[in-house]
Amino acid sequence: MANIMIQGTTSSAGKSLMCAGLCRIFKEEGFRVYPFKSQNMSSSYYLNSKGHKISASQSLQAIACGLLPESDMNPILLIPKTDNGSMVVINGEEKEDMEALEYFKFRPTLKKMILEVYRKVEAASDIVVIEGAGSPAEINLKENDIVNMGMAEMADAPVLLVADIDRGGVFASFYGTVMLLEPHERARIKGLIINKFRGDKTLLDPGISMIEEMLGIPVVGTIPYLELDFKEEKSSTGRKPHSIDLGDPQKIEKELNKLAHSLRENLDMDYVYRIMDLESSVR
Repeated sequence: MANIMIQGTTSSAGKSLMCAGLCRIFKEEGFRVYPFKSQNMSSSYYLNSKGHKISASQSLQAIACGLLPESDMNPILLIPKTDNGSMVVINGEEKEDMEALEYFKFRPTLKKMILEVYRKVEAASDIVVIEGAGSPAEINLKENDIVNMGMAEMADAPVLLVADIDRGGVFASFYGTVMLLEPHERARIKGLIINKFRGDKTLLDPGISMIEEMLGIPVVGTIPYLELDFKEEKSSTGRKPHSIDLGDPQKIEKELNKLAHSLRENLDMDYVYRIMDLESSVR
């Protein structure tokens, strides 16, 4: 069994689609692959055949793996109800509304459950693709973390850190994120990925060389900006909680293949396999 974790310097850096693209690549290469995100916050959710609520992102990743969406892919879903409170969904079932501080105190009790679910899916898979949430450098929330570096430690997973260059400040976001981590957390970050790039990459190369030297972590991919037609998952509290239909299956397959092709072209997959201690099954 092997695993890989995708974390981001910010929300919406591209973690979910990066995971979906990797899931599709691993499936294409003959691996039994499974998506996992211990905790997600979103006002939209997918209702699976068992009536369980899970995040739309992990449902899309399930399709990329050739699997049906199930609650083990997303053991905790927080559905915002107010600016300061969410419905807590555990293993696909609604439990109770909690204010933010109340949930922060409750969160450590969920670690055992998360680890049990993760060990179950790990035992049944060749590769688990794990997604983080927000940023691992949110230092006010790091205590008893269960979704970023805390999850990476539970799974003993190598981490790839993604940043969105379309927002600007990509090198600052890499540097700031890494430097706010503890030394043992930094050691888990095995590569940096620049996402949503537009323009001439040769203009980017000097910055890549400098950030690699500053951090001692290689930039393993520069992913171009892609127009992908997927239903968007909403984390904002400004929308009423609602279930989401993922859309036309044929279109989803087409878009997933397009995403996987872009990653194959622009991400050092040989390096990805090496940090997972795996070899591609097709080479």
